Amino acid sequence: FKYRTLFKYNRNIISPVSCFLDSGFSKYSTSETKDQYDIIIAGGGMVGTAFLLALANDTRLSNKRILLLEGSPRFVKKELANYSNRVSAISKGSSQLFKNINVWDKIRRKKAVNDMQIWDACSDTSINFHDYVQNEIAYIIENDEILHALYSTYEESPKENITILNKSKVKKLKLVNENYHQTENEVELETGEKFECKLLIGAEGANSLVRREMGTPYMTWMYGQMGVVATLELHESAAPNDTAWQRFVPGGPIALLPLSSNISSLVWSVPTDRAKQLLNMTDEEFVYELNDNLSRYYPQSSLVREANGAVRNALRFVGVESGVVRILAPRITAVTAKSRAAFPLGFGHAGAYSQSGVALIGDAAHRVHPLAGQGVNLGFGDVATLATLLGDAVYRGAEIDDKITLQKYQTLRQRHAVPTMAAIEALHRLYETDSTPIVLARSIGLQLTSAITPLKKFIMQHAAGGSNQIY
Repeated sequence: FKYRTLFKYNRNIISPVSCFLDSGFSKYSTSETKDQYDIIIAGGGMVGTAFLLALANDTRLSNKRILLLEGSPRFVKKELANYSNRVSAISKGSSQLFKNINVWDKIRRKKAVNDMQIWDACSDTSINFHDYVQNEIAYIIENDEILHALYSTYEESPKENITILNKSKVKKLKLVNENYHQTENEVELETGEKFECKLLIGAEGANSLVRREMGTPYMTWMYGQMGVVATLELHESAAPNDTAWQRFVPGGPIALLPLSSNISSLVWSVPTDRAKQLLNMTDEEFVYELNDNLSRYYPQSSLVREANGAVRNALRFVGVESGVVRILAPRITAVTAKSRAAFPLGFGHAGAYSQSGVALIGDAAHRVHPLAGQGVNLGFGDVATLATLLGDAVYRGAEIDDKITLQKYQTLRQRHAVPTMAAIEALHRLYETDSTPIVLARSIGLQLTSAITPLKKFIMQHAAGGSNQIY
């Protein structure tokens, strides 16, 4: 038998009660272990844990037993030290969710973004949004800090009806199937322990077992790119480091996301072979290569140059400034030791986000290229929408697995996610080439976007989560 600790909570004290059990995972809850739950969430990353807290925060669901299964060990809270190399751009919509579930104030460090500066290396066309910002566009937050805040909220404000089981990897699923009189979902862990639930939530990421068991069509491909991440030190400047910079260079975009007055996070999308080269460079070589790609002048086609000039003159004739200006990016002075890493980039979209007794949230339902920073925000939008709809359903007397509710969730979220994903994919394909006709088209498009105020405002609202409302 392996040693297991059952953490029992009251509002002020955490007291471990030790016992011998035949499983190797840790559980912390006041509830006695039982097989039957109303909701089981598979996956305890940022999106899955946020969904657990959103359900726990809704008093209409206080009598529903909810279980979260996470295959990794219990998250260990860390003291603040060097910045992590994995960060997220949290939109206003997502930050409001965090406030609603009492997580926002527990995030110990977050950096507000007050401007976005985007420019094309092949044409010098650019766009910025500083004249259209009302408060912050987004917040750059380390993923570990988000998890720290989520788990701190769970531990400091325990609920009798919610349970987290760590080291609990799902081995087998048997989903609701009315044709075979299977009225509840069955979940079996690698330890052999089994559970049943009325509603199963897939939040395990892009390789979701729940999604595979649903049998829904899944459109997916890999980009042949990796996202190289690192923590960077910037040259001291009088200007505040509150701008998100993105330069589209041949091979993939470079994004600098502010973390403090002189620290930024890097996300550089490059072909896989190139990523390996960047990871194998010395720190000094890497900094030189990065500064070179942020400032290098790329020869322009005479056709692109003349067309840009014509558009610029036409816009000035009607009293509008174009988006052609030479951008001076921040200068990088150092990369934090051992902060460089890389992860593969891919696309994925499930044909259905729900079916009888099952729903998908986060990357289990949709996966996008990181160039727009919208991936995790789509997931948090799923959380806010589904949690609210489930509370509404129970309040009006429906079951927790109400089919109409799950179908409404799918409709609302696909209505938001599909156009967002299509726009991100179009941007990726538009900027992955330096072909003259494509460069010409995107240069003119960027100038016109910069010149059309309502369009810029719409982009800002979408980036800030303005269209991430539930209804």
